[in-house]
Amino acid sequence: MPKLSRSKQDYLKALYALGPEGEAVVTSRLALRLAVSPPSVTHMLGQLAAQRLVTHAPRAGARLTAKGRREAVEMVRRHRILETFLVRVLGFDWSEVHDDAEILEHHISDRVLEAIDRLMGHPAEDPHGHPIPDRRGRVRRRDLEPLSSLRRGARATVREIRDADGPRMARWKQTGLVPGAQVRVREVRALDDVFEIEVGGKRVVTGSEGLEGLMVESAKGGPRGQ
Repeated sequence: MPKLSRSKQDYLKALYALGPEGEAVVTSRLALRLAVSPPSVTHMLGQLAAQRLVTHAPRAGARLTAKGRREAVEMVRRHRILETFLVRVLGFDWSEVHDDAEILEHHISDRVLEAIDRLMGHPAEDPHGHPIPDRRGRVRRRDLEPLSSLRRGARATVREIRDADGPRMARWKQTGLVPGAQVRVREVRALDDVFEIEVGGKRVVTGSEGLEGLMVESAKGGPRGQ
């Protein structure tokens, strides 16, 4: 199959992000993520379906085919390796590398990408804690849940943070909510949408929106989701 255009690669990656377990993704969610109009999404999904990269039904949404998933995972691998390179080797701040990796991932050759991966010793995770798919497209699975779903008294380790929101990542970095951080939920006031979190000996008070995109691994034996 000829090399896909950047736009098609972005659509496949977005479908993978919104439906990582093969869930159907409705047009409106895809349009919102890619900042395009629903008619544009419908048109592109038709092209991708013709190439057997997705299956698409107007009301049921779109799903990646096995071939489409392979293409999507390859783009995810590229993105995460390049983010890691920008941070580890070039010294970029991890809260600012997402957009640069978005550009580079479409232009680096396979040969250069593999050389970069080899130079860094084949890292297992990117700077935001996301597992990097291996060369065969296998992705390590973990039992994670949103930090905002934990109950009072729960302890957990931050494992992944959403990497597409620079200001929010900078805030998380400032407060210590970074991959590997140990956290304890001191208080949850659901009616007021207030969470009091302890991280690195510091108290952080925020609403659920301020925690959106933080995925954690709960400590064994502790309170879990609400």
